[in-house]
Amino acid sequence: MALVTLKTILDKAYAKGYAVGAFNVINLTFLEAIIQAARETRSPVILNVAEVHFPFVTLEHIVPVVKRITEEEAFDLALNLDHGLSMEAIQRAAKNGFTSIMFDGSALNFADNVRQTCNVVKYCHEQGISVEAELGAVGGAEGGALTGSADPARFTDIGQAREFAHATGVDALAVAIGNSHGRYKGPPQLDFDRLAAIREATGIPLVLHGGSGISAEDFRKAISLGIAKINFFTGMSDEAIRTTKEYLHQAGEKYNDYPMMINAVKDNVAKVVAEQMIIFGSAGQA
Repeated sequence: MALVTLKTILDKAYAKGYAVGAFNVINLTFLEAIIQAARETRSPVILNVAEVHFPFVTLEHIVPVVKRITEEEAFDLALNLDHGLSMEAIQRAAKNGFTSIMFDGSALNFADNVRQTCNVVKYCHEQGISVEAELGAVGGAEGGALTGSADPARFTDIGQAREFAHATGVDALAVAIGNSHGRYKGPPQLDFDRLAAIREATGIPLVLHGGSGISAEDFRKAISLGIAKINFFTGMSDEAIRTTKEYLHQAGEKYNDYPMMINAVKDNVAKVVAEQMIIFGSAGQA
């Protein structure tokens, strides 16, 4: 199969009441782990490459690999620029064949976020690329602090969400309802009433960032209220670190200990990803 757009994947998920995981690619090991999980669960999948992770993964190198993998698999796969902050990064991703752009204008005031998002939508839609935007302030920082918390004063405003979706024509909207990047400070407290109202106001697929640490029960409730895409990375990174520490503790001095450790990381991260695909309801939807 060829790469598909985010809109193709999310419109199906939104209509059928499941969510598709967006898992970050930081190297070939994580890429292979995500693909392994999608294959085993027969799940569509979104591959995220975040602008903040550009120091770890070169777009020009990883995209040809992704395209080759896509040709060999039987599930829908979208390639998404995660938290694109600069037009330079957006244009670079588009030039290299990304099928989705997540423009993060959440740090801007509302008028500037609308204006810049409109520019990104025009640029991307002319090339058949989907656009996700963000409104409100998700706690923590992508690639920043280890722990994060949400500020209720900066949750997504329902009226602004209605205006934003109508004015920009985005294909999906990331919302702030108590979710946070990184590890949560205390148990997550999601504002489900706000989420339901945003769904009613916008009528488009909604996105939950900061998926690691949220309970299966809360995921399922959020999905029932319009969440169709869930970003998940911290849990993968935590598992990779745990596996590495465990392997180093047990490893001897054989020449192949390091590659064997990499394979262990891949398999264990794949298990984490597969577990989330099952919770999100995307397993079996390929």
